[in-house]
Amino acid sequence: MRTMTPEDLYEIAWVGDCDLAPGGGRVAFTVTRLDRETDGYRSAIWVVDVDGGAARQFTAGAKRDSVPRWSPDGRRLAFLSERDEEKPQLYVIPTDGGEAQRLTNLPFGASAAAWSPDGTRIAFAARAGGSPDPDTKKAKPYRRISHLKSRINGEGWTYDRRRHLFVVAADGTAPATQITDGDWDDTSPSWSPDGAMLAFTSARHDNRDHDDWSDAWSVPASGGGPTRLTATDRIVSGTSWSPDGTSVAFLARSFAAGGNATLHAVDASGGLPRPVDPAFDRQSGVGPSSVSAEPPKWLPGGLLTAAEDRGETSLLVSGGGPTRWFARSARTVQSYSADASSGRVAYTASRPGAPAEVFVADLTTGTERQLTTLNRDWLANVTLSSPEKFSITVDPGVEVDCWVQQPAVFEDGRSYPVLLNVHGGPFTQYGESFFDEFHVYTGAGYGVVYCNPRGSSGQTTEFGRAIVGRLGGPDYADVMAAFEAALERMPWADRSRLGVLGGSYGGFMTSWIIGHDHRFAAACSERAVNDWYTMQGTSDIGSFFNPNYLGEQAVIEDDLEAVLRQSPLTYAREIHTPVLILHSEDDLRCPVSQAEQLFVVLKRLGREVEFVRFPDENHELSRSGRPSHRVDRFNVILEWFGRKLGGA
Repeated sequence: MRTMTPEDLYEIAWVGDCDLAPGGGRVAFTVTRLDRETDGYRSAIWVVDVDGGAARQFTAGAKRDSVPRWSPDGRRLAFLSERDEEKPQLYVIPTDGGEAQRLTNLPFGASAAAWSPDGTRIAFAARAGGSPDPDTKKAKPYRRISHLKSRINGEGWTYDRRRHLFVVAADGTAPATQITDGDWDDTSPSWSPDGAMLAFTSARHDNRDHDDWSDAWSVPASGGGPTRLTATDRIVSGTSWSPDGTSVAFLARSFAAGGNATLHAVDASGGLPRPVDPAFDRQSGVGPSSVSAEPPKWLPGGLLTAAEDRGETSLLVSGGGPTRWFARSARTVQSYSADASSGRVAYTASRPGAPAEVFVADLTTGTERQLTTLNRDWLANVTLSSPEKFSITVDPGVEVDCWVQQPAVFEDGRSYPVLLNVHGGPFTQYGESFFDEFHVYTGAGYGVVYCNPRGSSGQTTEFGRAIVGRLGGPDYADVMAAFEAALERMPWADRSRLGVLGGSYGGFMTSWIIGHDHRFAAACSERAVNDWYTMQGTSDIGSFFNPNYLGEQAVIEDDLEAVLRQSPLTYAREIHTPVLILHSEDDLRCPVSQAEQLFVVLKRLGREVEFVRFPDENHELSRSGRPSHRVDRFNVILEWFGRKLGGA
């Protein structure tokens, strides 16, 4: 048996989005693999029978096939594919075999399919706008910017290509028709039961450039004037029309910073939104952003979604009484799909010791079965470290959850270096999921410590908002208290060989920690915010993220002292820990200037610092960058800590 190395990224089958067929007999899901030959990714749609049998690959997956969606009669699958070009287009394929038919040819690609109830049409969201000129010899046109929210990390400039709703005939007999328009984004379409209307989310109010609010809307599926359903006083995502057509459900939160999104519903004609369970206060839904949040699923007993709780992400049903956790265990549910007629729910989930696989459960009994074992052979040949979870009390009534992982190959009586990892966000959580970072580090002989300090998700809204206006305060205290408690549980930890690292908000906290604590022998600050002053004007989210987290008045023009007080760069003179600064050059979320500033200041101070830059990568390097760069990143970090901590 061997331990996990960076090269194992190529060996893992990364199981993604799943969809349960009508009748509950089959599950379609996505499998992605890193491809050495193209230095890219290959994704294919797979199908597995619920009642038994091996999973089988359904599409070729020459490039990226993703987001499968069954037709209402189960005879066709809609999916996105990049097979003919770089942008994902919408395809439909018969489920009994045959060639896939392309339905769209849009310059910026399409997004996930939403089938009409009768199966004749498909709604989706896509960016609209003129096609870029393919002639690279011509000068690019100038840009006239009039919005703060004009670009997005990973996509670039978006001010002139807004996301709108389209409807296309499912048999390919007519091109897609755009049914919404305007200088705003429209997302998350869902059909009314009679197929006449679409619900969706959009921020169309006058102040949308300066706040985070959005609304649920409805519009005729044939096009026309939309109707606003909510009161522009919360952030809305993931619409879902009730089977009787009287209500629209969605996820909503009332705070942009650290606020839990929970289930709400509103009359289909509009009115006052009502929480499905007012007593439930946990971050609900799964998905990388509000634009792509998984919508809730209507069931006879309530609404199905998933929520975070103390490091876990589990399914739950809300409505008709208190919220009920469903088929809960120590793991992270990543996608889910339900079929009311069969009383089944399918989902993908990972746990610390295994990448995600596909499961199915009975909605009445909660009895579940694992349907796939795509990573069985890999797991049989790799030794992975299991985490130990514990909690500490940091203030009266406030607990912080923590985890410790021993080196994957551990010998009693030996001492080992330890790495403290801080998550990004800050409103996210570490916990019961497969995280390649930790297994690569423990595989290299390091102990690993991680925690969910105040500001993380997984607990109450109050817990998530405890750091607003106080970044580097309670969150820093919690991280260091967790690390102290972890070291007490780790007699094998070599306290002369401690390292700290993190990315994004974790990079901010790494820079902050080494400016306030000198116990660490080495640090790696990755894609960090080091200076909130420049973050405000150069980040794609800085204009609203800064006041949301630093405090409403903590902007350059109102309270510069609050901006500087919460910036790690302010305390750079106190940094004596050798630090590796790691950043992507196309990062629009935390621009590379954040790294450049810290590097220049530390070099001028004569401190030990190295700066590694990744060209042609953005803020998502560690998750979706070029495979070779992801491996390089791991090797750079391992080499740095091996050099500074004396190796494992």
